[in-house]
Amino acid sequence: MRKLFAFLFAIVVFSCSSVFAQTVDELINKNIQAHGGADKLKALKSIKMTGKMTMGGGMEAPFVFEKKRPDKIRIEFIVQGTTGIQAYDGATAWALMPFMGSKDPQKMTEDDTKDMIEQADFDGPLMDYKAKGNSVEYAGKEDVEGTEAHKLKLTLKNGNVRYLFLDPETGLEMKATAMIKREGVDTSVDSFFGDYKEVNGMIFPFSIEQKIKGQPGPQFSVENVEIDPDLQDSLFGMPEASAQTPPSQQ
Repeated sequence: MRKLFAFLFAIVVFSCSSVFAQTVDELINKNIQAHGGADKLKALKSIKMTGKMTMGGGMEAPFVFEKKRPDKIRIEFIVQGTTGIQAYDGATAWALMPFMGSKDPQKMTEDDTKDMIEQADFDGPLMDYKAKGNSVEYAGKEDVEGTEAHKLKLTLKNGNVRYLFLDPETGLEMKATAMIKREGVDTSVDSFFGDYKEVNGMIFPFSIEQKIKGQPGPQFSVENVEIDPDLQDSLFGMPEASAQTPPSQQ
């Protein structure tokens, strides 16, 4: 009897796993299609977004976000006339933060480097997730600002866990939750996506609001998205300490 129960239990588990796997793949496919489809997205070579970041007290900071296939990323922002940069060139993650007391570019910490490598994934963690060594589980539904969103648990190859919340109608991201480790302490960061717009047949969020430990964080308003700009590799490389940091391409 025990063997029969175990056999039936195995069938149930296998069947449920298959259903959930199918559900996960269907949701991921719907999400990719909602953004414009795999063919269009994979044809992208580079992207540049410009806009403003609003912080506490109403302070605004212009930003430039640039990515180049396969794994290069650069984020530049200006705070009270001072330029900060975070970048990864496919080998080295670095930052220039003069308003934090450093006038020269510095290599990022191990934790920050992991985050930059994750962000540098040009197609995002869901595209070809199995080939990348990521795993995705269906985690039910959860209320996101009044909508019962599909919740996906994403475990990256590096061990980081992220939660994505997809709109049941459109398949687009409504929210993403990440645990960011800083100096051995985990900090929850929620990102809310909205104001989706079409650019060259692809859909991008033009509004991103963040909450850190449940408290209001920076808000990003995208003003322009440029498809396939000519971004030189040198833009992403870490400059010498004695050299002038190259300005972002306009």
